[in-house]
Amino acid sequence: MKNKVLNYVLAIATIVSFVLYVIFVRDAEFTLDRLITTYSSLLLTGFGNTILVSLITLVGSLLFGFILYLLSISKIPYFVAVVDVFTEVIYGTPLLVMIVLMAFLIGPAFRNFNRPVMGTLGLILYISPYMKNVYQSSFSSISKDQYMAMDLFGFTPIQRYRYLIIPQVIRVLMPPLMNNFSLIIKGSALLYVLAFPELYYVINVAQSQTFLFVEGYMLLWMMYLLITIPLSQFTKWIERALRT
Repeated sequence: MKNKVLNYVLAIATIVSFVLYVIFVRDAEFTLDRLITTYSSLLLTGFGNTILVSLITLVGSLLFGFILYLLSISKIPYFVAVVDVFTEVIYGTPLLVMIVLMAFLIGPAFRNFNRPVMGTLGLILYISPYMKNVYQSSFSSISKDQYMAMDLFGFTPIQRYRYLIIPQVIRVLMPPLMNNFSLIIKGSALLYVLAFPELYYVINVAQSQTFLFVEGYMLLWMMYLLITIPLSQFTKWIERALRT
């Protein structure tokens, strides 16, 4: 146990040393004080907007991804075909392109000119096929033998889902779900093209007024890590809890 902790400490020290070297090898003085003190309110706004958009996208993609999953196992071939085609279109479309299309083409076509809303909807549509795959892998983890056993013992639909299906599905679903959430958080940075005040956009605003480009990108990196690292550790904790 001690050796494991020591190895992690050394690994963290190695990365920190590398970052410090990159920072201080520059000729210009490195300082974050001006950015943090002058633009603290703007930075907090961007931080909060990033989390808000990410949560909305997570909930929306969970719902729409579940609808896609239900359609993909439908007995109606047309629904299955629609899901397959939609999935292939999303897989072949870069996220940035999807956001731009939703905000500047699809939104105006339906008389919706709220670009941040349409950009968020683009995020939801983009992530939904990946959520559908999460549902497929989760429900496929329940074997046919278990369904036969449920029938044999006369389980009601509520009992099936409460005691067998839902606990097993959650155990398989949580890790990839959290990974997708991390992907959503990082993907939300692309909303800067719509002038939406998320983290990347507000950092660009601060950089344009202070010319502290290196400091700005370093601060942006650290603020994203403040979100993603706790999320990653929370995911690992859930995995350990579900194994017990």
